[in-house]
Amino acid sequence: MVSSLDGFIAKKDGTVSWLQSTDNYDKGITLSEEDIEEFIKGIDCYVMGSRTYEHAIELGWPYGDLPVIVLTHRDLVTNRENVKFYSGDLDKLVNDQLKPNYNNIWMVGGAMVTKEFIRLKLADDIILSIMPVILGDGTLFFDYVGREQPLHLKDVTAYKDGMVELWYEIKKE
Repeated sequence: MVSSLDGFIAKKDGTVSWLQSTDNYDKGITLSEEDIEEFIKGIDCYVMGSRTYEHAIELGWPYGDLPVIVLTHRDLVTNRENVKFYSGDLDKLVNDQLKPNYNNIWMVGGAMVTKEFIRLKLADDIILSIMPVILGDGTLFFDYVGREQPLHLKDVTAYKDGMVELWYEIKKE
């Protein structure tokens, strides 16, 4: 997930134009196309909420032909063979359908979906990229998860554009 420094993942009107940074941090690294391709090769399946799915369609569909599960209660349609819509028990979806078939399931986004995965203990890691901007208002990434969740910092990466990536393992209690 990508958020502003003050924890918002979208502006109040739902836009995410602030995701592009013009900042310049000399000590940061640049993410190459090869780095991105290598990272994506490790993903077997994507899970996302319906609003994230709709944004992805608008922005040009970066998920290729990998399996995508869209969580929704709405009657959505797609012409993509790799996209399936799901409405039901998340525990059954993850443990009965996804984990037996995929090694690296990437939950792409949506604040509601993320909170539910954390609440149900279905997530292993959280990778949060913080952009160098304060939005002041909008859609919060974490608001009322409903439980305390200890984390273990696995890695921190600072990028040239001022974005900082925090990678946390979710501690199992």
